[in-house]
Amino acid sequence: MKIGKYSFGVGDRFAREGVNQLRALVEAEQKFGVHFVPVWNKSNREHQIVGTEPMETRREADAAVAALGYQGQYFVDADHINLGNVDRFIEASDFFTIDVADYIGHTGSMEERFLPAIREAGRIYRHIAEKKGADNFVTEVSMDEVDEAQTPEELRYILREIAREGIPVQTIAPKFTGRFNKGVDYRGDIAQFEREFEQDLLVIDEAVKTCGLPDNLKLSIHSGSDKFSIYPVMGRLIRKYDKGIHIKTAGTTWLEENIGLAVADPDALRLAKKIYVNALGRMEELAVPYATVIDIDAAALPSPEEVESWDAETYARTLRHNPSDPLYNPSFRQLIHVSYKIAAELGDEFYPALEKHTDVIGREITENLCDRHIRRLFGE
Repeated sequence: MKIGKYSFGVGDRFAREGVNQLRALVEAEQKFGVHFVPVWNKSNREHQIVGTEPMETRREADAAVAALGYQGQYFVDADHINLGNVDRFIEASDFFTIDVADYIGHTGSMEERFLPAIREAGRIYRHIAEKKGADNFVTEVSMDEVDEAQTPEELRYILREIAREGIPVQTIAPKFTGRFNKGVDYRGDIAQFEREFEQDLLVIDEAVKTCGLPDNLKLSIHSGSDKFSIYPVMGRLIRKYDKGIHIKTAGTTWLEENIGLAVADPDALRLAKKIYVNALGRMEELAVPYATVIDIDAAALPSPEEVESWDAETYARTLRHNPSDPLYNPSFRQLIHVSYKIAAELGDEFYPALEKHTDVIGREITENLCDRHIRRLFGE
């Protein structure tokens, strides 16, 4: 099983927006002439928080493909799995993101730091292959959720050892310099990121030629959602070297659902405000699973009383990722990002609201993925 050159991870916390996500990729191909393979991704952490099962993601993907008459490749990603939780994903998934960040050492030689992680990746890969068949899934190796970026020299070593381990890796997710916080833009030295990204593309090219890794091996960007300032850099470089890319956008769909509710009608706006107010009171609890990938300035968060006074436009502009808008508040956006647990707990109110306002929400999701994300890679 071989994934196409360009692929897009369309994460969906509540498995309700598959059609809108797929429509965004179809529209992007019509507008920009670039085909992205959709990959519906949802991690074990997200399933646990929301109370869902991997097969629900599979059903969402299959239903979206059928509804739009889509004829291309598509995948369901067991996102950030390990040996302890992979079995629940075997039946539903055909893309496995093997996360071995916890096995990377902090000191010592490259062998001491990275070889235990690569050996663990091999164990997980062979376990999946035994259960599913080696030709029936795509393998990604993820090493991004660590504190220190991997240098191009370290990536070269990692890929060489992955090849020796016999893992037919098709996407690799290294840690880059800078902050890749959830739901907001990249924070760091863009020139340094550009150097690292370009060097990593060249390292991948060498690894394919010298190590026998799959010829479609490509970089995977986590978290790729809303990293608008580096999208033009990545788009230019993958075109320069004729390389593919995989971009994961895990939480941006949930944020657009929240915006859609806010602008849909007064009752839905009240629900969006209720989610925020509850999240504000439980911020520490909600932030724990995402502590390494969010930076919320509590002093910048509006009070419940202030939010209650907002109209729909004010709420939407505060949340929507538009850095040129004076109302945009990245701390507000990050708190909403981790508040999907509250939405799940309000399921008797939340899920009917999603169904009722699917058209409004759908427009927000499609515009976000097509015109704010993919346009920056391949558009004007």
